[in-house]
Amino acid sequence: MRSPIQQSNLIGISCAVGAGIFFSFNDMSIKFLSGDYALHQVVLIRSSLGMLFLMLFLLPFEGGLSALRTKRLGMHLFRGLCVVFANMTFFLGLAAMPLADAVAIFFVAPLIITVFSVIFLGEAVGPRRWLAVLIGLLGVAIMMRPGLGTFQMAALLPLASAFGYAGLHILTRKIGGTEKASTMTFYIQLTFILVSGAMGLAFSDGVYAGSGDASIDFLFREWSMPASQDYIVFLMIGVASTFGGYLISQAYRLAEAGLAAPFEYIALPLAIFWGVVVFDEWPDMISWIGISLIVSGGLYTFWREMSQGRPITSARPKRR
Repeated sequence: MRSPIQQSNLIGISCAVGAGIFFSFNDMSIKFLSGDYALHQVVLIRSSLGMLFLMLFLLPFEGGLSALRTKRLGMHLFRGLCVVFANMTFFLGLAAMPLADAVAIFFVAPLIITVFSVIFLGEAVGPRRWLAVLIGLLGVAIMMRPGLGTFQMAALLPLASAFGYAGLHILTRKIGGTEKASTMTFYIQLTFILVSGAMGLAFSDGVYAGSGDASIDFLFREWSMPASQDYIVFLMIGVASTFGGYLISQAYRLAEAGLAAPFEYIALPLAIFWGVVVFDEWPDMISWIGISLIVSGGLYTFWREMSQGRPITSARPKRR
């Protein structure tokens, strides 16, 4: 018979796997929509639907509206801005590069968190963890293909996203022990709605679109009425973002971080699967080398943190 700690860890791991599946579907769907709609329109619709699902189906289980009370509103909104920045840059990268490549580069986030923990939290990092950081960054450099005539400027976008999430986690360490999963999810969705709504007011006429660059056009495309066949896609990404964010919050509340974190890497094989099946994108040898280095560095960081008995923050936390 499992002990309460073992049972809690098992539930937390299951939540991390479930969150990875939801987030992967979300990434695939947004890439699918990126050729026809503006990013801020997609995010506004997704976040509005996500907020609706949160209020109707998740919030009642955590105390109702009373769960939204917080003494750290400023910190929640600052975290929300970090997530907005990270999401926007990641999704813009999805519009211009293979799904698996973007997800792999994003997974350098745990390594950047290591660097930030030294700079902002004064934590000690040994030479082997610094080596893991260098290996992961080498993987990113390889995937950018410098000197091969195919340098991917778009690869800088998921890399910027990883920096955004690293900043998010430094803030999460300060409030994660006192705030409920539904509370953190609510304020992130609220920030998405406010920022994407403001961007819609400024850029929905599409005057800056038409550059021919997939990322820039995705950012500035004119708003349009969704096609009837796309309504179900918008509905599903609203569900996926809400439940993914809630599940990953629960995963790190219930399980030891070192046990839950590696299971988030399920998003990478799923990204490869979606890329092949939906977009006919097969990773080439250079991509496989870069993916292997990034994953190796990230997993070693998780293992090293666990063996040292230190808390580990998530590579894909309460986002989206």
